[in-house]
Order: sequence, then C-alpha cells, then structure tokens
Amino acid sequence: MKIAVIGGTGLIGSQVVKNLKAAGHEAVPHSKSSGVDVISGQGVEEAVAGADVAVNLTNSPTFDEASLAFFQTSMDYLLAAARKGGVGHFVILSIVGADQVPELDYYRAKVLQEKLLANASVPYSIVRATQFMEFMDAVLSWTADGDTVRLPATPIQPIAAKDVAHEVAQVAAGAPVNGIRNIGGPDIFTLDELGRITLSHQGDNRTVVTDPTAGMFAVVKGDVLTDKNAHLAPTRYADWLS
Repeated sequence: MKIAVIGGTGLIGSQVVKNLKAAGHEAVPHSKSSGVDVISGQGVEEAVAGADVAVNLTNSPTFDEASLAFFQTSMDYLLAAARKGGVGHFVILSIVGADQVPELDYYRAKVLQEKLLANASVPYSIVRATQFMEFMDAVLSWTADGDTVRLPATPIQPIAAKDVAHEVAQVAAGAPVNGIRNIGGPDIFTLDELGRITLSHQGDNRTVVTDPTAGMFAVVKGDVLTDKNAHLAPTRYADWLS
C-alpha cells in the first residue's frame, strides 16, 4: 500500500514510516520541511494524491487555546485533500480520555480533531494513546523551582513512543476501525511518583513535592486511563529508563 504520513519526520512519525517500510509498504513522510504546510494548505493535495492511506501525525506547536484553530485548519485541508484524492483510510493519533478533560484547551482541541474526522466522509481510525514516556522531562520542567519539582498525584499510564508508533503503523496497514482504538503502557503510576522515579534514575537530587494544583495535569480529575478493551504495550517504564 501507498501510505502518506503527514508529520512523518517527528518523534512518532519517523518511527511509523520506518515500521511501515519494514512491513513492505510504500510509506512516504511529509512535513513542513518537505514543502507540506497543513496551515497554509501548501503541498497538502500533492502529499495525499494517490495514497491508499493518510496518517496525520502533525501537532499543534502550543497546548493553549490556539491549538483549536490549528486542528480545525489542518484537518479542513487534509480531509478535503483526502476526499479529492480518493484516500480509503485516514488515521490520526489522539489521547486516551481526551473527552473527559474539557478544562484543558489541548484536550478539547484533540476532541475537535476526532469529531472532524468522524464526521467526514472518509473511512477512518483514531488511535488514542496515554502520555508518552519521552515527555516526562518536559513535565518535570514545567513546575521546577530551585531544588523542588511540584507535581500532582494524577494517575498516569505512560507508554513508550516506539510502542505508539508500532500501533499506529499496524492500524494504518489494516482495515479502517471507523472508531477509536485505545492503547497504553503496562503500568500505572501517580505523576508525583513517576517524577521521583525519573529523578532518582537520573541522579537528580531535586525533591518532588506533591501539589494537587501544579502543572497542566492538575485539572485532570479521577482516572483518565485505558479501559479493559485497550491494548497494553509491552515496554515498562523502568526498562525504558534503562
């Protein structure tokens, strides 16, 4: 199959392309650096023309309210191009429980992206993943202050980027789900606990203080985790750290 991977040079996209090529597919990466701009629309039609499958892994440059406009505009261009080009399967990557946290602008933006795809006349699959292990350093930096890092005790089920890419590639190569597939890591931590594990492994002597008001995940109430029907990835956080 010919598979156009929009955002195909990023953390997930580059690995998706590699996995698809290894499986014998013609996976073509597209990005702004290759002349495909999902906000201006430049190169979008050409990128998906003749593709059996389009995988959209582009992401908003910010997590604030501007992310809503990013996903609206980018999906408008990509879906129009997919319909014109006769794409038979359109895949996006979203977040487990995105619809349960309307307080977060970025989560609302991902829900908007999902709805735009579900309401389009293109067969589709939505892969919802839990938080990436690779993002933990960024999470620690958000609320770092001197010798302390403040984190809430929000339940987290981290997944390795390589496992996300594996799942996205498998979904892209398969039949459209016309719905949502949830994936997550094999273990559940609280975010403050995960912070302590991470800093300890890195030999970082900073102290993690449990603060229910700290950072982006403070607004997440309850367990926004995978359900019993989700596919659990194999990589454990301790193994990923090592």
